[in-house]
Amino acid sequence: MHPLHKCLLFHLLTHLGRNADGSEIINGKLAPENSMQYMASVQDSTGHHVCGGFLIREDFVLTAAHCDIDITHVVLGTHNLKSVNNDDKISIKEKYKHESYENVGSGKDIMLLKLSTKVSLNGRVQTIPLPTSEMNQQENCQVAGWGAIETGGRAVDDLRVVDVSIINLGVCKEKWPEIKPFPANVICAGGYETDKGFCSGDSGGPLVCNGKAVGIVSFNYLGNCNYPDVPNVYTDVSKYLPWINDTLKRYE
Repeated sequence: MHPLHKCLLFHLLTHLGRNADGSEIINGKLAPENSMQYMASVQDSTGHHVCGGFLIREDFVLTAAHCDIDITHVVLGTHNLKSVNNDDKISIKEKYKHESYENVGSGKDIMLLKLSTKVSLNGRVQTIPLPTSEMNQQENCQVAGWGAIETGGRAVDDLRVVDVSIINLGVCKEKWPEIKPFPANVICAGGYETDKGFCSGDSGGPLVCNGKAVGIVSFNYLGNCNYPDVPNVYTDVSKYLPWINDTLKRYE
């Protein structure tokens, strides 16, 4: 890698690491009540929101590997992080990052969180299905999270959601010249030739297309929420189905 690219990439990844606790949905709207019941707020011991995540089984939440920042529990069953009670908090028993993960620029930004107990599925908490194959680029997709709604803005407590369109992977690579080689097994959506996307995080939350969690929020560019800019990048869940299924079975 060219020294300049190394410097830029280091700056990018360092910035992303500092801002993993953001979850900023740009030009979105409040998520309707009783929607997106799979959403999880991944938090530290102080109750601070660190990352998003999503429930894929009664005892497992899927999130990004770079969200492993002193996290201790998840919050399920609420759209408002100020209305959390103790029943909404579930301790994290174990964290399983992909064994080849190094940083977001090298890909494999995926982690499973095993919960200390199985949660009860009900009118407030539900799982979301994963894709069974690669996605169709024409699918309608959404990304959701908690946090600021503009560059440098104040974080919000209510879950917000925005529609995003899939961006051709070849175009995405061209718009990210700082990262070579570009990470494999990713999806690009939003944040380029649009005024919608995530910013400075929303890390670990799902890219949902036609009711399935096809991607995991991985990174954007230096916290710039003033789109259009460069595409937002997600881990492609379909490429990690064998790893996910093997981990679930291994740690029943």
